[in-house]
Amino acid sequence: MYFKYKDINLYYEQYGNGKENIIIFPGWGDNRLSFIPMINMLKNDFSIYIVDYPGFGKSNFPNNDLNILDYAYMFVNFINNNKINNPILIGHSFGGRIIIALCGILKINVQKIILIDSAGIKRRKKLFVRTKERIYKRLKKIKLPKCIFNKYNELLIKIFGSSDFKNLNPSIRKTFINIVNYDLTDFLTNIKEPTLIIWGEKDQDTPLADGILMEKKIKDSGLVIIKNTHHFCYLENFHVNYIIREFLKTTTATASSASSTAGRKSTSTTCSRG
Repeated sequence: MYFKYKDINLYYEQYGNGKENIIIFPGWGDNRLSFIPMINMLKNDFSIYIVDYPGFGKSNFPNNDLNILDYAYMFVNFINNNKINNPILIGHSFGGRIIIALCGILKINVQKIILIDSAGIKRRKKLFVRTKERIYKRLKKIKLPKCIFNKYNELLIKIFGSSDFKNLNPSIRKTFINIVNYDLTDFLTNIKEPTLIIWGEKDQDTPLADGILMEKKIKDSGLVIIKNTHHFCYLENFHVNYIIREFLKTTTATASSASSTAGRKSTSTTCSRG
């Protein structure tokens, strides 16, 4: 199915027909396919919506650059258009960034939140990375004829760019820069909904320190650390799906008590109380 937002045809799929609604927000460059095991576990009890972001999967990218608020407003329209009331939001990595913008900046009404190895906290870069960026910016300022500038710029990106950046379509690169440079840390304290935070112990893309900080700043939150997993902990350890289902079963317990219970039920996790 497609949802029309400005000049974007946003592809999404819907599973199940439960009374309560879940919206799943994948990571950057990811799509619905990596969440099929989670969807299969939850679809008998919930109505689940999952999208392909602009420029990925079956969704087209617009003719202009986007920022994190563009994504947030896009999904406000998606929620309203589909008459999704009081949804549960599940987001991995970049998907968590969108959820923080929706709930921390736009303050939409949601029932619960689950953040998995979420992005959103901008940390000071290491000296080596900062040095590479300075060199790249200086080299990029060299004036060259237009006929060779594009090839020269691509060479610089190949030498100095991160693997994520190099693999992007050139039309999406400015959007990627807009997103990663927007720090959402200050908006975490605006989130009031019960929030389960799940993190891979050895995550190098969004380090565990980010999850610990999110737990401190989100009032009703609990952190579950999945041992010996990395940035895609929900794929590396199927217990994550059971933890999520356990959290969604609770109706009155706080997120911290729910995460503690979920952590005890899985031998491969440790848990922290918020």
